[in-house]
Amino acid sequence: MAEPVERNLGLDLVRVTETAAMAAARWMGRGDKEAADQAAVDGMRAHLSTLDIDGVVVIGEGEKDQAPMLYNGERVGTGRGLQVEVAVDPVDGTTLTAKGEPGALAVIAVAEGRGLMYAPGRLVYMDKIAVGPEAAGLVELDAPVEHNLKRVAKAKGKDISDLQVIILDRPRNQIYIEAVRRCGGRIRQIRDGDVQGAISTAREESTIDVLLGIGGSPEAVIAAAALKCMGGELQGKLWPRDDAERNYAIDDGLDLEQILTTNDFVGSNNVFFAATGVTGGEYLRAVDFLGDRVVTHSVIMRSKTGSIRYMDAHHDLERLRTISSVVLD
Repeated sequence: MAEPVERNLGLDLVRVTETAAMAAARWMGRGDKEAADQAAVDGMRAHLSTLDIDGVVVIGEGEKDQAPMLYNGERVGTGRGLQVEVAVDPVDGTTLTAKGEPGALAVIAVAEGRGLMYAPGRLVYMDKIAVGPEAAGLVELDAPVEHNLKRVAKAKGKDISDLQVIILDRPRNQIYIEAVRRCGGRIRQIRDGDVQGAISTAREESTIDVLLGIGGSPEAVIAAAALKCMGGELQGKLWPRDDAERNYAIDDGLDLEQILTTNDFVGSNNVFFAATGVTGGEYLRAVDFLGDRVVTHSVIMRSKTGSIRYMDAHHDLERLRTISSVVLD
């Protein structure tokens, strides 16, 4: 007997990211990244509270004493429905939004069950490599850059000189930049937004082949959720910035030498991911305000079915006013 068709939670989650993206986009180019982030948090939390899920935030805006909303450990949803763990980044790329630069997204990932989504605690950075389906299972984070690029190039039927590697433009990543250059690979340096960069490695239409370098550990978990849906791979290893973070990891029983895989980041087999473009970029277009309408561009994914949906939504501002003022402030 065929299994009953399950409700796709992703279609509810995309409304959460749309609300956050529209709220943040009001602050595009206005030089205030805190205001953009707060607007997105307000919008995301307001909409999450209406969903019929029994959710716990494991990747959020920080510890409870630092983040009054969407903090790590906060319960979200109505308390009815699927038990899930939630990872959010109301704006991946607050600086990009404040400066009006491309690459910012509103993102959420949800995994069915408890204890199945990796929580890095106070360690905010991680050494990472991400690839799409063709090279999944072929790369090794601890291997030399040339070794990994050769494997990716062979898997994709390219020369190394054809590959495009996306790397966060930070001094800590100079070693990767130099290594890729020595191999003859091409580089796309980005200011922020490595969730979008990691996901781009798995999109057929993308020109990005590999993500390398040290970036945010919460972003690694969120990107891993998307790549699990897309058949790609993300590996990561915690990267303490100083002795204080190193000692914290030791005291908390975190293994600084462990290479985490996609399934370590997100152990559930039922994962949902949704994202909406804020400022536009490699992956999703920007929020567009058209007088009485707002147009958003989003993606919705589910690992269990392998479905990936891209969605343009046209929002009527007058009708939104009767529901919420979050996106109109």
